[in-house]
Amino acid sequence: MATMTLDKKQSTYVLNLTNGNQENALNKAVLEEYFAIFDEIESDKNNACLIIRSEHPKTFCNGLDLAWLMQQSLEDKKAFTLQLENMLLRLALLNLPVIAEIGGNAYAGGAILASACDFRFMRSDRGHFCFPEVHLGIPFTDTIAEIVQLLPNQHAIWEMSLTGKTMTGTECLQSQLVHQIEPIEALNFEVFKFAEDMAQKHRMTYAVIKRQLRHRIVEIAKQRQLYDPEKFAHPFMI
Repeated sequence: MATMTLDKKQSTYVLNLTNGNQENALNKAVLEEYFAIFDEIESDKNNACLIIRSEHPKTFCNGLDLAWLMQQSLEDKKAFTLQLENMLLRLALLNLPVIAEIGGNAYAGGAILASACDFRFMRSDRGHFCFPEVHLGIPFTDTIAEIVQLLPNQHAIWEMSLTGKTMTGTECLQSQLVHQIEPIEALNFEVFKFAEDMAQKHRMTYAVIKRQLRHRIVEIAKQRQLYDPEKFAHPFMI
């Protein structure tokens, strides 16, 4: 993988974003790496958890690779948008707990990526969370708006989306957008401790409950043939 690595520690997968100097920006090649990693994780049927984190001390992910995107044809831009939506749909429906460890800035597509995760932990001393699309002149697509609305505080979603407000870790905790904040030196330890606890949950039961809480995401994924019912075939529901 050119921009990320996948390791497993005990029962927890750790997806390290390694392209921080390029802001872990999202382009076609990066999305293909995400798809390959999702396939690998889903092929493991054991109880597990996934952490997504960045190795860069200031950047989690700052969204689209705009320099690359502006060089693409209109048709290629449309194809990339569909691919991005599909990656986020798959992330939102991964059949295990998923935690975003936000150790730096999460802007635009980076904040959307974190929104698709089940839990968010953020550093308390630096870093910001922001949907700046209203400033950039790039609105959400309908599908990406559904991903953003997976965040647990509808008022905060409304305010951030329509004003472009940037939030610190403390503000995100106060708005219930993140599960926990920690100083950077303790962040990874606390995330991993939480992940190992979540990894003990019955994976199929967790996956079914996640699906039940995300009906609209499931419906979109079904329309795009991204939804595999076998991933949610709980023996108590047959």
